[in-house]
Amino acid sequence: MSSNDISDMFHEESQKLENLINNAESNSELSIHEIVEMYYQVMNVSTMVTMLKQTNENPSLLDQISSVEKIISKKFNSNIHPKITEQLFDSIENLTKKLQSKTLQNKSKEDIESEAKQYEYLREIMSTKEFVKQYEDGLS
Repeated sequence: MSSNDISDMFHEESQKLENLINNAESNSELSIHEIVEMYYQVMNVSTMVTMLKQTNENPSLLDQISSVEKIISKKFNSNIHPKITEQLFDSIENLTKKLQSKTLQNKSKEDIESEAKQYEYLREIMSTKEFVKQYEDGLS
C-alpha cells in the first residue's frame, strides 16, 4: 500500500467515525447495533492512529491524526461514552424491573413469546454493556 492509499483509508475511516459520533450526538437513544458499530469504529481508528503515528511523518496526515484524537477524546470519551453507559444501565434496570413485575399465572402464548423476546433483548443489552465496560477499562 502506498502512503496515499493509507492516508485515504485513514481519512475514510475517520470520516465514518465522525458521522457515527454526529449521529450519536443528535439521537437521544442509540440501538444496540449503533452502539457496537461506534465502539468498533473508535477502536479501529484508534489502532490506525497508533500505527500511523509510529510510521508516518507527513505533516498533513499528522495534523489529521491529531484532529481525530481530539474528536475521540473530547466528543466520544467525554460525552458520548458516558451517555451510552447511562443509557445501557437505565435500559437494563427498566427492563429487569418490568420482567420481574410480571405475574406467572394465566400467560397466553403471546405473553410468553413477548417475554422471551424481552429476555433476549435484556441479554443483548447486558452483553453490550460488558463490551462498553471493556472499552472504558482500556481508558484507565
